Amino acid sequence: MKLRTVNVTRYITPLREGGSLPALAEADDDFKYVLKFKGAGHGTKALIAELLGGEIARALGLRLPEIVFANLDEAFGRTEADEEIQDLLQFSQGLNLALHFLSGAITFDPVVTDVDAELASQIVWLDAFITNVDRTFRNTNMLIWHKELWLIDHGASFYFHHSWNNWEHHAKSPFALIKDHVLLPKATLLETVDTAYKALLTEEKIREIVALIPDEWLLWDDNRDSPEDLREVYVQFLLLRKSHSEIFIKEAQNARETLI
Repeated sequence: MKLRTVNVTRYITPLREGGSLPALAEADDDFKYVLKFKGAGHGTKALIAELLGGEIARALGLRLPEIVFANLDEAFGRTEADEEIQDLLQFSQGLNLALHFLSGAITFDPVVTDVDAELASQIVWLDAFITNVDRTFRNTNMLIWHKELWLIDHGASFYFHHSWNNWEHHAKSPFALIKDHVLLPKATLLETVDTAYKALLTEEKIREIVALIPDEWLLWDDNRDSPEDLREVYVQFLLLRKSHSEIFIKEAQNARETLI
């Protein structure tokens, strides 16, 4: 399993959603991308969450834009007038992450677009599994493109990696924040999806996805473990969470009951 690497050739405009200042940019393959910077917010941990969350979603058969590694040259952005953006570009030299830009896509609105129980349950299961706090009514992080539902923005997932020492506890957490999920009211097939998705997410598939994390994203100031050791924690977190999925399924079902 391998991701493509592109070189960013043009910074087009900042996308001011959220605190991470992503940008619309063009690369040397002549495609446009939504570029996520390692110099922003939670740094490379947000990029790791974006990468793992996105590729797990793809492995489960959900739709999301192609994810690529995006290389930012050290000379890039020197002519940028906005100081905040210039700093961001400077701190993001090297390998960043980008998602293929879905031109013409519109933000998903649950009032306008109906989602069936199976798809709703699949997305709720994914977000409970990866502990994604950011798929709410206020910020759905889903797009409608060519009349189909596409997932974006998984950078707020895996929040255990901000308090690394307690990862086993987080792996078995019920994930109470699922109560705020925009699709929870429709998610009536969680147990059926649980069986299917656990069969798809083999240990081999999980290891394949985690192996994509570049070494340079795993050199953290607050941790001296090797990139190999850190990757293994992500693998074990996901395997443990999968084997205890009944905990987060029960939490989601209980939260849904209180909504109805």
